[in-house]
Amino acid sequence: MCDDLTAIEEEQALEARGIDRRSFAALGAAGLSVLAAPLAAKVPAGLAERMVTVTTPDGKLDAFFVHPAKGKHPAVILWPDIAGLREAYKIMARRLAADGHAVLVLNQYYRSAPAPHFNAITEWRTPEGQAKLRPMIPLLTAEAIERDAKAAVAWLDVQKAVDRKRGIGSCGYCMGGPFTVRSAYAVPDRVKAAASFHGGGLVTDKADSPHKLLAATKASYLIAIARNDDARAPADKDTFREAAKAAGRPAEVEVYAADHGWCTIDAPVFDKAEADRAWSRMLALYKGL
Repeated sequence: MCDDLTAIEEEQALEARGIDRRSFAALGAAGLSVLAAPLAAKVPAGLAERMVTVTTPDGKLDAFFVHPAKGKHPAVILWPDIAGLREAYKIMARRLAADGHAVLVLNQYYRSAPAPHFNAITEWRTPEGQAKLRPMIPLLTAEAIERDAKAAVAWLDVQKAVDRKRGIGSCGYCMGGPFTVRSAYAVPDRVKAAASFHGGGLVTDKADSPHKLLAATKASYLIAIARNDDARAPADKDTFREAAKAAGRPAEVEVYAADHGWCTIDAPVFDKAEADRAWSRMLALYKGL
């Protein structure tokens, strides 16, 4: 999870690349060229994309929708990390769309303001960034996320690019990790695969902890854990694995040789090799949709 210790590790990762946090944050979206130039290349040919509005019980949710320009494809709901919908997640969504999916990237903070809220993930750690998030995060209750997931599925199911004969996938990063499980819980007959990458809060002592919801879902799971997150809560992976087994839900739970945030392409700790490995496992999971 994002905390003071992960901030230190991010600083160390930037130092290893010869750049400090302030300079990296100043690059904004251009910082992608520092860490992930191959992934930040031109938009893949054959895709169609646009910003869209999804009506929810709480208001108008702005989202980025990208899909192959021709045909019908299994849909995926993408939940961004704490810094929200921004260019990095549009790039990641395009890559997933190029692999044959209709991808909807949600602005989880729509109740407060339209996206983008930050140009790069490092901006949220500034005093100004944390002040911006302070009133926004409490609005992301479990019930709110489940309402949003239901609205997203309903919106996707009437899109021409979506193959309704296939299940819907969900993926989430950092704070979005547990949102993938809640999506599967909210719409069990449609969300059939959920992938969490360095997700926080998957195992808690609350009655509605994500790991306690698995029996009410019909999804298969990929839980990709950062090594530093595992070091702080080593029992969580076993708890989730055991909960999935008890619920009869397939779950691949693995600790990766990378730190919290490693799959997000504008993160200081982005690790392309381990991110690609996690990506390949997500594609394998989605083959079952």
